[in-house]
Amino acid sequence: MHEMSITTGIIEICEQHASGRRVLSLEVEIGALSGVVPEAVEFCFEACSKDTLLEGARLDIIRVPGSGRCLECHAITPLAALFEPCQACGGFGVQVLSGEEMRVRTIDVE
Repeated sequence: MHEMSITTGIIEICEQHASGRRVLSLEVEIGALSGVVPEAVEFCFEACSKDTLLEGARLDIIRVPGSGRCLECHAITPLAALFEPCQACGGFGVQVLSGEEMRVRTIDVE
């Protein structure tokens, strides 16, 4: 499960920015096209944050939907997965606009 290493990375990023202060809460953006399962990150967070500055912190995950611009008809189309066709014209030349995000958005510390 790669979400365990992703969660460990999130904790390391937060600890670096917390400068020794306890983290109370954090917001993490996870895109629908990122290949990361938000529920798995939530599951791993409690175990990974044990004995760290994030132990007991509230994790808020913001799910970012996938969207793209069709290179044929120029429509903005929702994407549930990479390489989906445009919903307007059926074309497969779709440039991803959102949904690949995987980042720590905010950190609240003591």
